[in-house]
Amino acid sequence: MQVTLMKSKIHRASVTQADLQYDGSISVDRELMDAAGLLFNERVEIYNIETGARFATYVIDAPRASGIIALNGAAARLAMPGEKVVIVAYACFDEAETETFKPRVVLVDRDNRILRD
Repeated sequence: MQVTLMKSKIHRASVTQADLQYDGSISVDRELMDAAGLLFNERVEIYNIETGARFATYVIDAPRASGIIALNGAAARLAMPGEKVVIVAYACFDEAETETFKPRVVLVDRDNRILRD
């Protein structure tokens, strides 16, 4: 049996851009993608903390250390610059894998910089 678990998330990211004319996706700072283990074109769920909107799209990379979180295409109607979102990727695992798997959780500040403990 396969079980779907959260693979990774970027928590409380600030939307920096919304481009209705771009052909879909969410642009994510490459540094954040790497920290969360997100892949180019990977499906993600986006949860808008401000409005409760929930939607799916795919990830494309934005320049490393740019702080960019940009909603593109139709998704640009679901979160505006300045709003906080959670970006979540899921993966399927065998039941045995679930016992040892640990998701990657990336916490960011208001400028989308990774918070370090």
